[in-house]
Amino acid sequence: MPAPTLVLGAPCWIDLFSSDTARAKDFYGRLFGWTTMDPGPEYGGYFLFQRDGKVVAGCMANDGSMGGPDTWTLYLHTDDADRTVESAKAMGAPVYVEPMDVTQNGRMAMVADPGGAAIGIWEPKEVSGFEVRGEVGTGVVTYAPLGYGMLSGAITMDTTFEEGDHRAPGGDTWSELFVPEQRERALALVDAMRPVAERLGVTPAQLALAWNFMQPGVTSAIAGSRDPDHVDMNAAAGDVELDAETLAELDALLPLGPTIVVDEG
Repeated sequence: MPAPTLVLGAPCWIDLFSSDTARAKDFYGRLFGWTTMDPGPEYGGYFLFQRDGKVVAGCMANDGSMGGPDTWTLYLHTDDADRTVESAKAMGAPVYVEPMDVTQNGRMAMVADPGGAAIGIWEPKEVSGFEVRGEVGTGVVTYAPLGYGMLSGAITMDTTFEEGDHRAPGGDTWSELFVPEQRERALALVDAMRPVAERLGVTPAQLALAWNFMQPGVTSAIAGSRDPDHVDMNAAAGDVELDAETLAELDALLPLGPTIVVDEG
């Protein structure tokens, strides 16, 4: 398989923070057939996982000094790590690691998503990112691809949610998606999708799910359904085919959608 084409804003690298690197090497070696390569002492013990001689991921020992758990971190491709971090700061995102050079390979940083999970930022120089993906039959399951109903086309500015519903004011992190400003942006996106959905003879929800299924590596989705009819309608989205022109048309609409701002206070 040829090396994946890396797209700005899309995943380009993953690495593992592990308190037992020997066990990690054995586990992923048996699971995926990965081998390892030590790039040298200047990387502070950071080593690479490879598949058939091509780099697929990295790994760093977790000695407990940073206080973080063992975890995988996903890195997104950027052409300017400093600018990306400043933009994240302006939107309220905490910064875990300020931009820094990683030898001659590139420049990295780390910010937090609304739930506090780390998101890596990678500005490539000599190393662009992983050289292999999707070769071992693994898949990606997306969660809440309809934005808890926001992309269903059934929610309006007047829709209210009962106490205890996680979309109600004061609910979990994703209740922020339903505050007036964010809801307006989400509904603007849905309205822009409607002509495309009508042209294809599908609902906005089915269009959103079909777009989700067309993303590289995605094999399935967990979409909430309240009754059997919803299940049937969501399942029918798997039969919707989107050509390259339609995918590009939908991608161009994405900036209309909501952006959840983290409240650090």
